[in-house]
Amino acid sequence: MTELVAVDIGGTNARFAIAEVADGRVVKLGPETVFETARHASFQLAWQAFAESAGRALPRAAAIAIASPIGGEVLKMTNNPWIIRPALIPSKLEVDSYTLVNDFGAVGHAVGQAGPEHFRHLCGPDEPLPDAGAVTVVGPGTGLGVASILRRGGHDLVSETEGGHIDFAPLDSLEDAILAHLRQQYRRVSVERIVSGPGLVNIYTALAARDGRAVEHRDDKSLWKAAMTGSDGLAAAALDRFCLCFGAVAGDLALAHGAKGVVIAGGLGLRLADHLPRSGFGEQFVAKGRFEGMMSRIPVKLITHPQPGLLGAAAAYAEEHRV
Repeated sequence: MTELVAVDIGGTNARFAIAEVADGRVVKLGPETVFETARHASFQLAWQAFAESAGRALPRAAAIAIASPIGGEVLKMTNNPWIIRPALIPSKLEVDSYTLVNDFGAVGHAVGQAGPEHFRHLCGPDEPLPDAGAVTVVGPGTGLGVASILRRGGHDLVSETEGGHIDFAPLDSLEDAILAHLRQQYRRVSVERIVSGPGLVNIYTALAARDGRAVEHRDDKSLWKAAMTGSDGLAAAALDRFCLCFGAVAGDLALAHGAKGVVIAGGLGLRLADHLPRSGFGEQFVAKGRFEGMMSRIPVKLITHPQPGLLGAAAAYAEEHRV
């Protein structure tokens, strides 16, 4: 049994918990402690604050998920001023071993460790995720996270990808208009320009321009609220289109990965849990021409674990260090 500190660092918050791992699995994940990143000048200071709140000496092992590509001498986040130098982690955090994983890679590891009670069926056959083969994990948030899991011989090999940056492929005249509108702002329109938290604003403004409607600027938060409550008809229409595009993109990724199962992740996925099954998401997911039969046999689940980042970080440590 190995005890470690699991950390999930995002743009706004850093979450900490003490976990225990054994035989390649997470056997215990303690309660989380959340710190606003803006209140601490560095990761090291937040780590020390967690130690103070824990009231005990911290384990000398760390599993760190960070919303940044992993690699290079310096890790910088786009929406968080913290800078992490992996080579200095042992001395600054006083740990003997550590694992660094991309935040969405951590979600991929969480999928392999979470129990069946932490998955909600969305569409396709209502059956468990496959024990063997590929599983696609996709989650809209600030961007569009994508990972692939290869399950073989009781082990999960998680591959972090940049699948959110593939080209957006419109499927009808309305989506043609959305693409044309966004090309006025972006040289290249990737799928995360549509299928992400900010993507709803992009769809909303594109629909308004198509219909010749003047709309005032809406921030992501207020627009999502208006769309979910139906208080703004144009926002609701944008949400409908968002879900259709999301289904099409998730299906494309499943095709590309040769997936036998798909998992929707992220806070935005949870927010849409009741909406997606009746939104046309499932119909667009399977609408792949001569591959519709194959697509209809893929179970699509939503991961509902309350802290997949912390669980996945600890799982990544257990896998890397084989403890």
